[in-house]
Amino acid sequence: MTPATDTTAPDTADTAEAPILIRLTHDGRRVEVIGRDLCLDGRREADALVAVRSHPNRRAIWQTAPDATHMAGRIPLTAHEAARAQAALDAARAAHEATPFAVAERIRHAADQILRLRIDE
Repeated sequence: MTPATDTTAPDTADTAEAPILIRLTHDGRRVEVIGRDLCLDGRREADALVAVRSHPNRRAIWQTAPDATHMAGRIPLTAHEAARAQAALDAARAAHEATPFAVAERIRHAADQILRLRIDE
């Protein structure tokens, strides 16, 4: 292997899993996107954002965090933080969808669905 090949492979792996800091909480914990998840202090909190206006506890959220526009699990996010988090989540999902593992998973799910249809006939 050439040195260029050795340095290229780890960089692409690190880029996909490199934490992207969204903000620090009041008590100093890190809210960051790691891979396809939004994490609080390195622990998975959510894999999707929910708009506060469609959240079932929106009144309690707005009383506690009036600037919140989105929720990521138990974490309220402002519009700017939510935009950064969503962009990072979308980029991580796009990178994952291009991997051979993700392609194989989609093919496996499609084959399972076809088999279920044939069994039902």
